[in-house]
Amino acid sequence: MIRVERLTRRYGDFTAVDDVSFHIGRGEIVGLLGHNGAGKTTIMKMLTGYLEPTAGSIHIDGLDIRQHRRAIQARIGYLPENCPVWPEMTVIDYLDYQASLHGVPPERRARAVATAIRRTALKDKATAPIQTLSRGYRQRVGVAQAILHEPDIVILDEPTNGLAPTQIRQMRALIGELARTATVIVSTHILQEVQAVCERVLIMRAGRLVVDARLDELQRDGRRLLVSVDGDAGKVLAAVPGVARVEEKEGLDGQRHYLLEAEPAVGPAVARAVQEAGLSLYALQPERRDLEAVFAEVTRADDPPPSAPTTLRTEAPSVRREAAHG
Repeated sequence: MIRVERLTRRYGDFTAVDDVSFHIGRGEIVGLLGHNGAGKTTIMKMLTGYLEPTAGSIHIDGLDIRQHRRAIQARIGYLPENCPVWPEMTVIDYLDYQASLHGVPPERRARAVATAIRRTALKDKATAPIQTLSRGYRQRVGVAQAILHEPDIVILDEPTNGLAPTQIRQMRALIGELARTATVIVSTHILQEVQAVCERVLIMRAGRLVVDARLDELQRDGRRLLVSVDGDAGKVLAAVPGVARVEEKEGLDGQRHYLLEAEPAVGPAVARAVQEAGLSLYALQPERRDLEAVFAEVTRADDPPPSAPTTLRTEAPSVRREAAHG
């Protein structure tokens, strides 16, 4: 669906995006993450054709964006972080105007506007001037204009910005619904939202792509094991072949907890060593981390960005979605 190869954007001597490559399949929900200045917005602007790459290529369903920019833009719905609106217009008038800009035929326009209003829960505000709306409602107007023309690709920059908890749940449901017929890219600073709606994550740092991974695989780091026993097992665990390092973790349950740098295959040997030492084993499992911990690890300011991104991907989910969409 989307193929980005060696994408680069420079502003004079400053490189905002540095040799970035990734592929996104139809129906995927992908989170685009990074600190301010990491290159996220620059990538989104290049994907939508609003900014020319300095080098590299972007292909959407085989179309080169340099040669088919207008055709590609017609297939994209885009919510910028600060969505431009006409404050004096009512919601319904603004969406009708946006539908005309998106090329929705006049005979389909009323239905398209009504559908977008329903999907973004704007019915109660349809006749209200946009300038009277709260930030959260304005955000929903921005999402509504992005999906008016039923695009194949939806790019959302901070879609839950300013939304109340109930509205956030509605937005999550909408993103899941959109993925039935479209590829969705979500850029946000709220990591919990990425965990809630995305299946894959791209993490940018200093213009480079440092992680391209399925979220479930990224959070299940196979290189460390958590062990809980009823006594001092530090020396016992360190002596197990395949254990590179042992770190004791704090616990309040009367047990001793250890973090081992070791592959999961070492697990049976660890269990035997604990048993032979006369200790009781309460837990032995691969370490599971949340996205916040992963993000902190790969965006530390004191470490140089890696030359190649961490890649942990399986193709099955994308293949299933390709089949579902014919």
